[in-house]
Amino acid sequence: MCLLDILEKVRAVKPAWRLRVILGDDGPLREAVLNLGLSCSTLPFPDVLARIGDAGQREGKGKRAGGAVTRAAAVAMATASYLSRLRRLIRNEAPDLVQTNGMKAHVLAAWTVSRKVPLIWHLHEYPGARRVMGRLLKASARRPITAVAVSRSVAEDARQVFGKNVKIEMIYNAVDLGRFSPGASDSSWLDEEAGMMPPPPGTVRVGLVATFAVWKGHDVFLDAIARIPTDRPSRFYIVGGPIYRTQGSQLSLEDLRRRAECLGITDRVAFVGHQTDPARVFRALDVVVHASTRPEPFGRVIVEGMACGRAVIAVRDGGAAELFEDGVSALGCPPRDSSALAAAIDRLIVDPDLRRGLGVAGRQAAESNFDRVRLAEQWSHLYEAVG
Repeated sequence: MCLLDILEKVRAVKPAWRLRVILGDDGPLREAVLNLGLSCSTLPFPDVLARIGDAGQREGKGKRAGGAVTRAAAVAMATASYLSRLRRLIRNEAPDLVQTNGMKAHVLAAWTVSRKVPLIWHLHEYPGARRVMGRLLKASARRPITAVAVSRSVAEDARQVFGKNVKIEMIYNAVDLGRFSPGASDSSWLDEEAGMMPPPPGTVRVGLVATFAVWKGHDVFLDAIARIPTDRPSRFYIVGGPIYRTQGSQLSLEDLRRRAECLGITDRVAFVGHQTDPARVFRALDVVVHASTRPEPFGRVIVEGMACGRAVIAVRDGGAAELFEDGVSALGCPPRDSSALAAAIDRLIVDPDLRRGLGVAGRQAAESNFDRVRLAEQWSHLYEAVG
């Protein structure tokens, strides 16, 4: 989503620039890029390369050494072959500048892009929190690199990891305020998607919209639901699904259903799969919950929820804490605290005036700080300075 915003806005102000996207896997992003009228090619990661990562390293602890050596050899062979093909593809494109998204892409580009070509790492994650990938990134930063952090929090972490080897810039993500906008919505489709009957009129709909990454706080949200009085006029929604291939990086729908069953809240929670139109989801909710259990680099769902004029509860941690004024444009909550989250949710369920006030202030904050129109100037100026 962030990449598409940048591409669309930069293209509008620099129509003569040739923008080309190379993807490590096929999927909806390819079609979205093509719909912008841009060139897009796919060079799929080998399966063994796609699955490795810090989560997979943790999962693999305790396994037999012989198996680990075999896996390492397979990864090395697949990586060498992939690097050769990627290097050839990039060389044929003859770019003036290369920008990467994602830890693996950062490393692969550092190993394949000519030192004569400026390289930008767009940092959507904390390199210091990724033991394996953080070390690989630091080792790969032996050439001139500019890193663009999505928040001050990520920028500071990157400085700690890279020192003076990498030039650090900071540009906040932004959203399409025309698409993510307030408005009434028929909420019954959420219940239909989840296979549930519509709740009684006046029910407050509270939702967590996130991928099934293990750190997105689904367990905290479910624990909080169990603490909210059952006589409250409310229904809770988990919207999203698994998207990663890295081993050990995400939960499954079965995991979440089992947790809800253990807590005795299956009749209060609706599970809605991944939705291609998140703005429609936010407008169908009354309260949007962000519950990540580790520092959020940015927290796009927070801004999208505010832009849609919905009351937002967000964790006061990491880059997420930079996006809102606690008690004004959103309600802040400490991380990993299901009791505090339950209290915040309950407060919004029983207070419609507070919900409306947060929604209005949240929209104003989104208009002031996160309009994607500014991306054109910020990114085009950066490209010109780096290139």
